[in-house]
Amino acid sequence: MFNDKSILVTGGTGSFGKKFIKTLLARYKPRRVIVFSRDELKQFEMQQVYDSPAMRFFLGDVRDGQRLRQAMRGVDFVVHAAALKQVPAAEYNPMECIKTNIQGAENVINAALENNVEKVIALSTDKAANPINLYGATKLVSDKLFVAANNIAGGHRTRFAVVRYGNVVGSRGSVVPFFRKLIDDGAKELPITDARMTRFWITLQDGVDFVFTNFKRMHGGEIFVPKIPSSRITDLAAAIAPDLPTRIIGIRPGEKLHEVMCPSDSAHQTIEFAEHYVIRPAINFAEEVDYRRSVIGESGQQVPEGFEYNSGTNPVFLTIPQLCELTGIVEA
Repeated sequence: MFNDKSILVTGGTGSFGKKFIKTLLARYKPRRVIVFSRDELKQFEMQQVYDSPAMRFFLGDVRDGQRLRQAMRGVDFVVHAAALKQVPAAEYNPMECIKTNIQGAENVINAALENNVEKVIALSTDKAANPINLYGATKLVSDKLFVAANNIAGGHRTRFAVVRYGNVVGSRGSVVPFFRKLIDDGAKELPITDARMTRFWITLQDGVDFVFTNFKRMHGGEIFVPKIPSSRITDLAAAIAPDLPTRIIGIRPGEKLHEVMCPSDSAHQTIEFAEHYVIRPAINFAEEVDYRRSVIGESGQQVPEGFEYNSGTNPVFLTIPQLCELTGIVEA
């Protein structure tokens, strides 16, 4: 699918972008791979590792629509991974988060339509479902923009979809490297926000593979949600530091006890497949699409009324031994 094609990744120097591009180059022979990001140092460092002749490095910010339009000339596929993601930083700098996560999403959509890009997948987060913090709210708006973009594509071939998943094991900013740093610094205990807290977990490679598959299965307008395991924060702490006690510090501003990826209010739009869920769009596009069947032939069925995919009620929980194995994966 990606052989002799041009692929652009916004936020391409981040954890996801680097893993996606590494996997892309290992599995396919793309004509061009464009890293679009605003950090020149990270791009320089990435150039030392990813030396394929297909690689291109574009300095730019998703807030700059003109630069995006220029970068997407001749591009076939776009992965939109650029975002401001830190919850406290978003609360303190709300307009900056809005400019990047919402206005940046609009710029990506317009640039893709103008350049007749074939397919665009935007990365979302579980915090976008029933959001209680600004970061989650901006990603919900972004999700809505990408879904609705299919309705304004007109004669363009461009189709848009969204991928939503939970915490990435070992990625920068996640709790695993945070706990490890505390241990390395000689901490005598680990801070736990609430003993009841649960989270969805996915490895970075599984997240990347999910995006690759969704490029093949998407009609346009879907929010794809993988079936992934949950863990209790107390079990995670026990897996990383079994000999250290924990201390309850209370839930931080903008944080939930449990995360949701498919809200119950969207149950009437949610379709269950063998390995994932699809939240189909609430609006009707010009062309009729049966979202119960993917482009690659997978069949799904409507979930029951009131269904919710919640990290606290998830039927699959990681055991402490499984978490020990999983937390050995530390991504750059």
